[in-house]
Amino acid sequence: MTKGVQTNSVSSTAVVVDGSSGHLVDAVLHGGPADLPQETRAQRVRREEKKVKIPHYGGHEHFERDGATLDGCTEVVFRWIGRTRVAE
Repeated sequence: MTKGVQTNSVSSTAVVVDGSSGHLVDAVLHGGPADLPQETRAQRVRREEKKVKIPHYGGHEHFERDGATLDGCTEVVFRWIGRTRVAE
């Protein structure tokens, strides 16, 4: 199973899926659907996270860490890599 963070799209705080803890950092989500709310694109994730999963309209938007920072800030950038649908 791939480790990652699932976030609640109503909140800007990440929910850790695997139950472990770690230091949180600011993250910015780039790409994905145009209708993904701007407040959802700013997250707090564990420093060691490589992937983030956002629930969105009957599916999940998946983002992967790209290692870049924005204009010298300490925010970590995650790029959209795809979408999965929730199984019924």
